[in-house]
Amino acid sequence: MRVASGSLVLIEPYAYRLDGRHQRTLLGLARVRPGTLGIAPNGIARQTAKGLREVRAHLVTGAPGHRAGVLLRVAGVLARLSWAGQRVFRCGRWPHQVVVLARCLVEAAALRSARRLVPDAQAAVILSASEALHGAAASMGGMPHLRFVHAAGTAEGRCVRLQGRLARRAERRVAALCATEAVREQIASRFPGVAALMRVAMVDDGRCLTEGEREGGRLDFSFPPAAAVVCLVEGWCPHKDIAVIDQALALVTKPLHVIVTGHPLEEQILGRWQARPNLAVHIEPGPLSEPVLRLVYAAADATLLAWHPGTAGVAGPVLDAARYGVPLTLSGHDLHLTARLRSEPWVRLFTAGDPHALATALEDLVRQPLPPPGQQAPQQLDMPTAKEQAAFLTRAAARFTTRGPEC
Repeated sequence: MRVASGSLVLIEPYAYRLDGRHQRTLLGLARVRPGTLGIAPNGIARQTAKGLREVRAHLVTGAPGHRAGVLLRVAGVLARLSWAGQRVFRCGRWPHQVVVLARCLVEAAALRSARRLVPDAQAAVILSASEALHGAAASMGGMPHLRFVHAAGTAEGRCVRLQGRLARRAERRVAALCATEAVREQIASRFPGVAALMRVAMVDDGRCLTEGEREGGRLDFSFPPAAAVVCLVEGWCPHKDIAVIDQALALVTKPLHVIVTGHPLEEQILGRWQARPNLAVHIEPGPLSEPVLRLVYAAADATLLAWHPGTAGVAGPVLDAARYGVPLTLSGHDLHLTARLRSEPWVRLFTAGDPHALATALEDLVRQPLPPPGQQAPQQLDMPTAKEQAAFLTRAAARFTTRGPEC
């Protein structure tokens, strides 16, 4: 593969997913920077690969080179070990610590591939980075880089902390681009050597839902015109407070339709929801393609996001709500995000971890649907255009990843 000197390198560990968000940013940036090298260490969805070819970007899947290949294979072993641990020790913390280590190795493998293919890259950027082991990824990958950190809140175990201390010097070759001010504060406190600043990863492509799509979404799900519909998208990641949603839905007394999408899902909890007489649950399992995800959002009166109290970050569904033009029911888990959205008429906030507050918010939605966000909503959440994002990444790489000793 012949990649032009000084190309932009974009690394997306989750490019294999079909949920659209990870691919959207990758494709958007590649479109405005011809010759971009996209690295998908864990594989890539077919439509995303096709989109990269159409915009004349280069694509690498896996990890070319012996050292990068070894890192990726070890990461695979750790990922399978974590999966098995989660099945056996549902309440244990160590399986997630193994995931953190595995993600670090995946990032390192991708960075080592980037160093081999474009040693003088204009900027190397991990679009969906881990919230820990920033220096370790740079040290093992042998390349300075920018990394988008979408959330923070995971407690680090002893092994993760030790690995981080061993790579402390390499942190000065990394800049963390944080989704909210609360994430930036946590990263700056836990990793003082890392340059931390606020920057949203997702780009605004200006493709808000149309009235025709909204009508089509309701018809496709056969919802009555006056039915209240809320969607819960993208499965149940560790940050999501599914327990509080479960408890809140048990308290809701008014008829409510709930669309549940993504992976993983807990069948036992879904069974409880389906058995409740006032709930109509519609399940779309597995990752959804962009067209199907748009259909789900179009059918909903609001999207619901509940994260554990104290978790910092802005989840994809929040940005999706602003970008698609969908009202939002949101937990107050991130104080900075809450302060920013408190006065927005299209957002209904509830106290994080409080099922009664969520139940009240859902019943309010049934009585009085929220208005959709206006065209300025993406800008209110600091979502840049793809052209603005690419220019920023180039400037940031020149400023923040040339400091300190070599990795």
